[in-house]
Amino acid sequence: MKSDTATRENPFFQPWRGPFGLPPFERIAAEHFVPAYDRAIAEHNAEIAAIAEDASPATFDNTIGALERAGEAMNRVGGVFWNLIGTDSTPQLQQIERELAPKLAAHYSAIGLNEALFRRVETVWRERDRLPLTSEQRRVLELAYDGFVRSGVLLDGAQKTRWAEIAERLASLGAQFAQNVLADEAEWLMELDEADLGGLPQSLRDAAARTAADRGRPGKWAITLARSSVEPFLAQSARRDLREKAFNAWIGRGETGGATDNRAIIAEIIRLRDESARMLGFPTYAHYKLDDQMAKTPERVRALIDSVWTPAKTAAAKERDDLQRIATEDGGNFAIAAHDWRYYTEKARKALHDLDEADIRPYFVLDSVIGAAFDVARRLFGVTFHERKDLALYHREARAFDVRDEAGAHVALFIGDYFARTTKRGGAWMSAFRSQRAMDGEDVRPIVVNVLNFARGAEGRPTLIGLDDARTLFHEFGHALHGMLSKVTYPSISGTGVVRDFVEFPSQLYEHWLLQPEVLSSFARHADTGAPMPDDLVRRIRASEKFNIGFGTVEFCASALVDLDLHLLNPGPDLDVLAFERAELQRIGMPREIAMRHRTPHFSHIFSGSSYAAGYYSYLWSAVLDTDGFAAFEEAGDIFDPAVAKRLRDHVYSAGGREAPEDAYRHFRGRDPDAKALLRARGFA
Repeated sequence: MKSDTATRENPFFQPWRGPFGLPPFERIAAEHFVPAYDRAIAEHNAEIAAIAEDASPATFDNTIGALERAGEAMNRVGGVFWNLIGTDSTPQLQQIERELAPKLAAHYSAIGLNEALFRRVETVWRERDRLPLTSEQRRVLELAYDGFVRSGVLLDGAQKTRWAEIAERLASLGAQFAQNVLADEAEWLMELDEADLGGLPQSLRDAAARTAADRGRPGKWAITLARSSVEPFLAQSARRDLREKAFNAWIGRGETGGATDNRAIIAEIIRLRDESARMLGFPTYAHYKLDDQMAKTPERVRALIDSVWTPAKTAAAKERDDLQRIATEDGGNFAIAAHDWRYYTEKARKALHDLDEADIRPYFVLDSVIGAAFDVARRLFGVTFHERKDLALYHREARAFDVRDEAGAHVALFIGDYFARTTKRGGAWMSAFRSQRAMDGEDVRPIVVNVLNFARGAEGRPTLIGLDDARTLFHEFGHALHGMLSKVTYPSISGTGVVRDFVEFPSQLYEHWLLQPEVLSSFARHADTGAPMPDDLVRRIRASEKFNIGFGTVEFCASALVDLDLHLLNPGPDLDVLAFERAELQRIGMPREIAMRHRTPHFSHIFSGSSYAAGYYSYLWSAVLDTDGFAAFEEAGDIFDPAVAKRLRDHVYSAGGREAPEDAYRHFRGRDPDAKALLRARGFA
């Protein structure tokens, strides 16, 4: 930390007067975060004490409303810090993260365990039927009360102490897990010579050359473990030995046997989660975690996964036989292995649908796909996106857009951060520097960010992305719209502040527009010629939508089942997570030619934090909603039908968590979801 002068100049201690309330990134340095958090924690503690010790009778406003107002300084610092941890995670920031994670966990545990504070919340809860509460206020009150109970406030003194210890330790373990995965991804690089490029299309060669140059190896080509680098390589490279090398590194993240090995961390996380759940009277952590979700119970989750597991395996077996036949005809004297699947899938796609990823990529220019995502939002919800190149952001590669409604009024600031770099965590996600709220006459508009990891094109050339990358962009933009269009009063239910197995509904639903002919015709133009994608190619892409669906469903469901069953354990001290993973995959009959989408040692969804723990199934749960939900537009005969779009905006994208997700879906769709829609959509009905 710097001197008193540095403290006085700390940007977090000063008003932010820049456009849109954007953080002054150009003035924020790593050494500002610890003192900023120290002051924010002190302010938050004072706010909490004032609520808990208020001598006046507890009311909604002086208790629940006050809790909603409290912690503004924490949100301000955290909005910047945690976004930078994901997007520009330097060694200095990682060290600060390791220091702050247990401190912040202790802070929030103390609030959740504050009995005096809870008694005031409980008083309002008991009086709720006699109070003139809006439906939104009742929902916020319900969530606040349940949140305290689930945070251990009803435990006795010794149990509260242990609960807080567990929370601190889990925070430290989660931070270390994520940093280990990032380190493994950043360290690995497969350098290629020209002789190693067989099968790679020019766009991938250009991206690999750019990667090598960026890593200080000009004149070479290089593949990294960023999904947009390694997956296209696995699908296109004619070198089976290099495919195997890249694949093994990709699925081996987090189990290198060195300082970044995550196996012991996972075992401890599982034990501590189980202990905390049983302290609250739940038989396992999975029961605890699912209790307040749409699914409610592990049994319902397993029933959902089981409903697609068997037909998915059947479909995958047929796909495997097709790939094996192609490999044999191609002169391959070997049984198809996991590192072969993507390569021969591309050959099968060509044979069955006359489709080649190399033929599709030139029509998926990154800037055009971004523009398509924006245009769908305009046609559905009336919002437009205006790039602001004058704003100072946290990284030179990030882009900012002023989002406006039909009247030209500001709705949100959207930031897109699209390219992979060694300081950025892998994957893709949506986050916010500031969430929407409308308390006390304010109308605070959100600052939302999408983070992706695309491989940049060659210097002077547009960046081309694959079909799966384009889906990911639309998916994350669906999350972003959920945050940007939010129109609620209270910050705790703003935007994506909904239960985990509902939050993927708006994002997965948005994916449906990507391959609609009306959308493809507007953006899919050849990078070199500008010619629109031929109608015949559009038809073939649409016809192939269920192609390889068995593989995709199997790799996902395997991860979801391992996640669920790990969290159904009451583990002893000798838990071997990889032995458990192997036994679980054997039990469910996992095809040997397919790997889990996320193997346990790098399963960041469930181990870098608890958000998706025992909840990875939620993508499948939301798939029921998104397939049935998009059918509402199809039934209306217009994929941009204004009436359906208005219901979708009013009850989903703008509604945050102001009502139970079951009610939100019914208000949008007019009925409960059709569970068979998922099976029909995947061809399993």
